[in-house]
Amino acid sequence: MIILLHGAHVDGRAMGAVSAALAGPAGHQWWAWARQPPSCGGRALAGPQWGAVAGLAAGTRQLAHDVHALPALGRFGRVAACLPSRAGRSRFAYAADRFDHGASAPARFWGAQKNGPQALGRSRGGLTTKLHVAADARGRLRRCRLTAGQRHDAPQALPLLEGLAPAYVVADRGYDSDAFVAALTARGTCAVIPPRRKRRQMRAYDAHRYAQRHPVERLFSRLKQFRRVATRYDKLDTHYLAFVHLAATILWLRDC
Repeated sequence: MIILLHGAHVDGRAMGAVSAALAGPAGHQWWAWARQPPSCGGRALAGPQWGAVAGLAAGTRQLAHDVHALPALGRFGRVAACLPSRAGRSRFAYAADRFDHGASAPARFWGAQKNGPQALGRSRGGLTTKLHVAADARGRLRRCRLTAGQRHDAPQALPLLEGLAPAYVVADRGYDSDAFVAALTARGTCAVIPPRRKRRQMRAYDAHRYAQRHPVERLFSRLKQFRRVATRYDKLDTHYLAFVHLAATILWLRDC
């Protein structure tokens, strides 16, 4: 069995991305470039057109006069007694179909607070999260871990391989560590990891087998097709990681 290791950053600044998108082209605000041009260039409307617009406005005014905003409050909030009608009875005597009999304080004041680890950290890309993945030779997710964006890849390698006994572990230079390579050798696993360029003693590796690690790269590309994976919107890391597992399950079923 061959295991492919890889780690990639996920943007955690979801609200910042939305604000930038609303800024519009060239930094203008959205209301400056999204407003519609004036009708007929600001000129007076002709007779038939004026009649159509005037009729629409008259209907709108009539609708505004016929709307009552306090029927439910008048019937059940004891406001009806202060507002008698000409017939001597309450003007809100009819049924209020849209009245909520179980109204209470908003749920956000009573719900559980979302407190816990978030796995967010500062890196070159700003506020990010790093997703570490172990995949098989077909690019299917086997294990994944979530850390802050500034965390290194190598310390997450052994936890990803816990319980697995692969013949080869293929990973990029980020996983080049003497302790990690020694641990793989002690387990009888061949490490296919190119050495870092700043190494004093270069280590040999199988370049032909290393060229076959592209399935894990494609796995990240397919995972980021899910918007909730590509741009993180969840506060807690457990919620985000749960959706990563769900997306990986969907991809696994598509490959069956």
